[in-house]
Amino acid sequence: MLNWIKWLFISLLILGLVAGSSVFFVLNQSLPQLEGTIQADGLSAEVSVSRDTLGQAVIHADSRSDAVFALGFAHGQDRFFQMDLQRRAAAGELSQWLGERALEVDKRARFHQFRKRAQLILADLTQDQRSLLQRYADGVNLALERAASRPFEYWITFFDPQPWTPEDSLLVVFSMYMDLQLGQVKLDLARTGVIRHFGQEMLAFLNSPSQYQAALDGSTLPPYTKAIPSLSATATAMWEGQAPPDIGSNNWAVSKAFTGTQSAMLANDMHLGLRVPIIWYRAQLNYAVTATRDNSRVQVTGVTLPGLPGVVVGTNGSIAWGFTNANLDNVDWVALGEDDKTWQVNEQILLPDDSYNLALTMSEYGPVRIIDGQAFALKWVAHERFAVNLDIMDLDTASTTEEALDIARTIRIPVQNMVIADAAGKIAWRPAGAVVARLTPSPAAIAAEAVDKSGWQQPANDLPVYRSPAYPRIWTANARVISAQELERYGDGGYALGARASQIKDRLMAKARFDEQDFYAIQLDNEARFLLPWHKLLVSTLQQSPAEYEEVLEALANWQACACADSVGYTLVKAFRADLINRLLSPVFTRLETHGFEPAGLLRQVEPAIWRLLNEQPDSWLPAGADSWQQLRQTTFDQTLARLLKSAGPDATLASLSWGNVNELQVNHPFSATLEMFAGALNMPAVQGFGDTFMPAVQSPSFGASQRFFIQPGHLENAILTLPGGQSGHPLSSFYQTGFADYANNESTPLLPGNITSSLTLTPESQ
Repeated sequence: MLNWIKWLFISLLILGLVAGSSVFFVLNQSLPQLEGTIQADGLSAEVSVSRDTLGQAVIHADSRSDAVFALGFAHGQDRFFQMDLQRRAAAGELSQWLGERALEVDKRARFHQFRKRAQLILADLTQDQRSLLQRYADGVNLALERAASRPFEYWITFFDPQPWTPEDSLLVVFSMYMDLQLGQVKLDLARTGVIRHFGQEMLAFLNSPSQYQAALDGSTLPPYTKAIPSLSATATAMWEGQAPPDIGSNNWAVSKAFTGTQSAMLANDMHLGLRVPIIWYRAQLNYAVTATRDNSRVQVTGVTLPGLPGVVVGTNGSIAWGFTNANLDNVDWVALGEDDKTWQVNEQILLPDDSYNLALTMSEYGPVRIIDGQAFALKWVAHERFAVNLDIMDLDTASTTEEALDIARTIRIPVQNMVIADAAGKIAWRPAGAVVARLTPSPAAIAAEAVDKSGWQQPANDLPVYRSPAYPRIWTANARVISAQELERYGDGGYALGARASQIKDRLMAKARFDEQDFYAIQLDNEARFLLPWHKLLVSTLQQSPAEYEEVLEALANWQACACADSVGYTLVKAFRADLINRLLSPVFTRLETHGFEPAGLLRQVEPAIWRLLNEQPDSWLPAGADSWQQLRQTTFDQTLARLLKSAGPDATLASLSWGNVNELQVNHPFSATLEMFAGALNMPAVQGFGDTFMPAVQSPSFGASQRFFIQPGHLENAILTLPGGQSGHPLSSFYQTGFADYANNESTPLLPGNITSSLTLTPESQ
């Protein structure tokens, strides 16, 4: 008997080793070829694709077309899984790969019909841009063809990767529209819901201008001074939502007057979801450009977006540029009447072994949704045929801010705050991207007759510009950048409150000289200035019963006024604020959700309204069951503390609630939850939480700075580009985690490539 058990154990062990070896062999086979020579159709001359110690792709070519081909090849080698997810997410085609669990996601995406729109836009692009997209796709597909084995994600899902097409690259841009502007689509409806159920004055109250205003021209919007609208605060379920992520980012710049060199200096950190693989891909493109006067070579270094040719944020040595989400109003929801014509179209969503037929209602304005018994049609700039082009690639030859501003006029991406710095010491800001040309934004009260139909047929090109020397310091952080007067023209598409922008502005005003490390320090600024009044309110509330809250009051006394890893007090103040706001707004938000509206976006602007409620304490807003405002605050904190301790685990104590634990950074692979035993190999190491919202150092567990970029054009040897993950999406690659340690430890990774560790030559097939 013992002999039998022994041999069974040995047999199982051998089978396990064989299976493990087979898995390792298959995975190892899917590693890309990084050295040698590969023949490629359509190249005009040899191209080298080298990797440095980080895995950064360094490409040398004789033409932009060949460089784009090589970039597509590198993206295909290192990031095809990421590219596939983005094109399918935008097109609503995840279900074909992932099955019914992705069906609801696909249905929401198909509402926008982005694949059909990509096909139309592709036909409208210039021949040169269509050619570049095709050459990029050819490079991606060559990488797929040359792979000895498909990426591991496809083995797990039993799916074959499909070839890349030019329209797929446009879908990647649409995926960014979804990331950056879908919040605006939801916000416009939420504002409409407030008006429908609570009146125009309630919306004006909830959107009260705050004291946190940091427009570049110094203009301010007047506070809301009318009486607080009354509210019937009947018993209602606690609304437990939270504000959407602070998408968009920070960027700022100073002219040469503040650098000590003849160059200006730029900072950029784009806030996005953090996952494995990371969204950006480091690259340097070196090639000749015939458009220049002397047919000279250019060098463009920065971050690329796998799925697209060209550098998104970076430098060509003479200029540097960066982006944040601009939040100009590019959405109209049109309330349709009985006379408005509608019709049905069918979208077929493929499943692995079946298909799902999705019926969409369309109108002359756009796709239609029925919400709260009303038909609403969506007009969104992402649906227009001028929504996307490749003009951003033309920044490769710009040598001054003025030349870059001229190019920015025709760039078509989700509209961004574009900040430019040049080697001559000048800086400038301009919105870059697709903006509708209507003369006035739509009012929050939606009505069909309010839509400027003609303005939706073409992009606006006369967008405002702010530049040095009049503006030697420039900053943006998703709040209002434009003047109060310009706001009337371009509207509010969901601006951030402005606390983050104000803090950056104050840091820039506090010094007369900056270098790259000074800029890095601003990006890492986690001082909790915004929460100071909330800290004071919580302390004063609990001091009414000091013996009961002795330990909590001690934590609050030692909170350090920062989103620091060891601060328990910060966690308590942050959570108390969120819960008290939710409790006060539950009668409004619960009713909105009941009627089909999504109110979370309204939370971005409610700070002034909440403080008026706390200061004036109107009886109609006191929630049912609360005898006084003091009791409301104290009861809310008790519930907050109980919720935090429950989330921290059965043995949690107050010390368990340090901000570093609660806000732990977890940059994970999307398959790691399914493959739990391999999660340690797939995910980046967890890092104690640092930073939060309403401060320059934006961070949540899976959201934050997707890159940290600090540069003086003309002094690239000091430039910094730190990313939250490695170049390769392959877990066996030596480049899978390279660079993450610098990000986790707030250290500086050089922008320029380091020592070359491998080099691959792509040759024309005729050679």
